[in-house]
Amino acid sequence: MQKKLSLVAATVVLLGLSACSLLPEKVDETKGWSATKLYSEATDELEGGHYERAIQLFEKLESSYPFGTYAQQAQMEIAYAYYKAQDQAQALAAVERFIKLHPNHANVDYMYYLRGLINFNDQIGFLNFIYEQDPTERDPKATREAFSAFKQLVDKFPNSKYTPDSIDRMKYLINAMASYEVHVARYYYRRGAYLASVNRAMGAVNDYRDSPAIEEALFIMIRGYDKLGMSELRDDTMRVFKQNYPKSAFLDEGVKAERHWWKLWN
Repeated sequence: MQKKLSLVAATVVLLGLSACSLLPEKVDETKGWSATKLYSEATDELEGGHYERAIQLFEKLESSYPFGTYAQQAQMEIAYAYYKAQDQAQALAAVERFIKLHPNHANVDYMYYLRGLINFNDQIGFLNFIYEQDPTERDPKATREAFSAFKQLVDKFPNSKYTPDSIDRMKYLINAMASYEVHVARYYYRRGAYLASVNRAMGAVNDYRDSPAIEEALFIMIRGYDKLGMSELRDDTMRVFKQNYPKSAFLDEGVKAERHWWKLWN
C-alpha cells in the first residue's frame, strides 16, 4: 500500500512539473526598446495616473541605459511618480538618492522643492486632525522637515523658479507651527497646567514672531501669569499685547470676553 502511495505521489509531482513546462514564459514587452521609447511610454503612464507601471518603465530605462541622458531624468521621474502615488517613504528615498548622486545637476533645485512638497503634503494631513485629537499626541515633524527642505532650496538656489512658491509655503508652515504651539499652550491652560501653558506660549512668541497666532499666545501668557499670581509679568505682557494688538477681541470686557474665549478654547 505504501509503495502505491509513493508511486501516486511521484506521478503527481511529475505531472505538475510537466504542466509548468507547458506554461508560456513571461514575455518582456520592453525588450529591445530604445531609451526614447521607454521614456515616452513611461511618461504616458505617468500622465495617465498609472504610477506603478510608470515607475517600472522608468526603472527599466535607468537599468538598460544607465549612462544615457535619459537615466538621470528617469531618476527624477521615479521620485515624482512615488510622490503622486502618495508613497512618501519611497518618494523621499528617491529624492535623497538623486541629490546624493547628482548634487550639481542643472535641475537639482527641483528635487529640493519636491522634497519639500512631499513633507508639505504629509503635514496637511496633520493639520486636518490637529483640533480633533489631544495635541500632545502629535509631533509636527513633517511640518518642520517641509520647512527645512524649502529653506534649503531658498538658501542654495535663491534664483530658482521654485523659490517664490517655496517662500510662500514657508510662511504658511511658520503659521502652522505657531498655531500648533498655541494649541498645545491652550490645551495645558484648560487642564490647569499654567506654567507649562505659559512656557509653550512664550516659545511660540520667541520662535514665530510674525505669525498671527502670536496674538493668542500673548493672551495665554497673560491669563497664565494671572493664574500663577505673577502680577508683574502679567502686566508687562499686557502692555506688550495692547501695544501690538490694540483692537484685539481678547481685550473685550466682561461676559462678551468670556464668551469669546469659550468659543475659541472649546
